[in-house]
Amino acid sequence: MPDLDQLARYAESFNGSAALRAFGVKLSFPSLDKVVATIDPIRPEQRGGLGTDAVNGGVLAAMFDLIIGCTPALIDPTRRNATMQLSMSFERPLVGRSLRAEGWITNAGSATVFSAAHILDDRGNVCARCNGVVKLSKVPWKSGVSPAIDGEDS
Repeated sequence: MPDLDQLARYAESFNGSAALRAFGVKLSFPSLDKVVATIDPIRPEQRGGLGTDAVNGGVLAAMFDLIIGCTPALIDPTRRNATMQLSMSFERPLVGRSLRAEGWITNAGSATVFSAAHILDDRGNVCARCNGVVKLSKVPWKSGVSPAIDGEDS
């Protein structure tokens, strides 16, 4: 079981990635049982759902892939993983200045993690929900050591 310092290093490594910086996403682990990703502010190019200023569904799907894919770190941040399945429901248009995705583990085995997540608007309304399955990998990190241990990128 990781501690908050390991999870903070894990998030810091992801936050330094070109992909998350380009997307405007910030990842964090506020507790030992939750992963959070935020976009603040939501950028104009991330809007366009329903022909309005709502956040595009592709952006929400990407947030779910990130948040569900990072939940196994709550168990073991030293292992790589890959999202295998996402099941999403879009319940209301997400408008406003920012969004917050929260994810948590619902069940875990030795090689598979089942997780859930939701995305909230800046008023705290749940706008979308997701359930997902993540495969824990035996492939080592490119650096040979997890970013939770040494702070390096994968």
